[in-house]
Amino acid sequence: MASTTRGSRGRRQGRPTAATEEAVEERREQAENAGGLKGLIARRGGQWSVEVEDGLLRRTQRPLWNLAMDHYFRMEVEGWHRLPDPPAMLIGIHASGLLPIDAYLTGFQWDRRFGTERPLHGTSHDMLMALPGVGDYLRKLGGLPAAPDSITAAFAAGHDVIIWPGGDLDALRPWRERDRVVLGGRHGFVKQAIRSAVPIVPVATIGGSDTLIQLADGKAIAKRLRLDKLMRANAFPIALGFPLGLAPGIVPQIPLPAKIRTEFLDPIELDTDPERAEDERYVSIKYREVERKLQAGVDALAKRRSFPVLG
Repeated sequence: MASTTRGSRGRRQGRPTAATEEAVEERREQAENAGGLKGLIARRGGQWSVEVEDGLLRRTQRPLWNLAMDHYFRMEVEGWHRLPDPPAMLIGIHASGLLPIDAYLTGFQWDRRFGTERPLHGTSHDMLMALPGVGDYLRKLGGLPAAPDSITAAFAAGHDVIIWPGGDLDALRPWRERDRVVLGGRHGFVKQAIRSAVPIVPVATIGGSDTLIQLADGKAIAKRLRLDKLMRANAFPIALGFPLGLAPGIVPQIPLPAKIRTEFLDPIELDTDPERAEDERYVSIKYREVERKLQAGVDALAKRRSFPVLG
């Protein structure tokens, strides 16, 4: 598949940590020994591979996703020319609920442009990776759990990885905060980029919040139900969607046909000395740089929106 981006010219390999394989085995051993619902999620979520094939699933669903991207969501993507050579860490935001359609659309835009010549692994919450059917589907598309061992392995294979550090706090934020960048104060992605010696590419996106109108994040409900302990979930939103109307945000609904705009921003280079990952001041500075650039990108895209859903 031909491409004119800088990212198609060469491929580096991310630096594997000395204990990558040991970390994989340790994580899976801990999952096997854990009990209850938490153990089940850990075991299911811990099943992954960085091998990517252009299988039957990808080929058969491409026409459907192309139709959805071009006509239903009228998606616009800019900034392909800014992508560095692989591997790179892409950092994004998503705000369309438990099944983040804006994140999936970014992945399928990438697949349409690069195919398997430049694989992109999306990261998902353990709960999604553990769901029967959903988790299997994500794995077949190259999905990985949002964990250091899987991400390190992907970079070591020379593959790109996209991470949404804000997790459920980002995906389940209220509609009134639709244009606010939420990374959750989680600095781990910066440390991971330093240790793997890869640049960070911020990915600004708007429109996902209009596919499912989340009225409240339900943090108090999540805490009362101990979802943070059972599923690492910090929100239990109440949302307005189609066809159920008002319902818990964790219940899937048909996404509204909102216009999605996405832009790959200029890459952020980091010091590749692994010891810098332990320099909290340096890590914090780079975290704020990513957050600041993302917010500026989102603000610029939001100014082009004339009306919610319609775009």
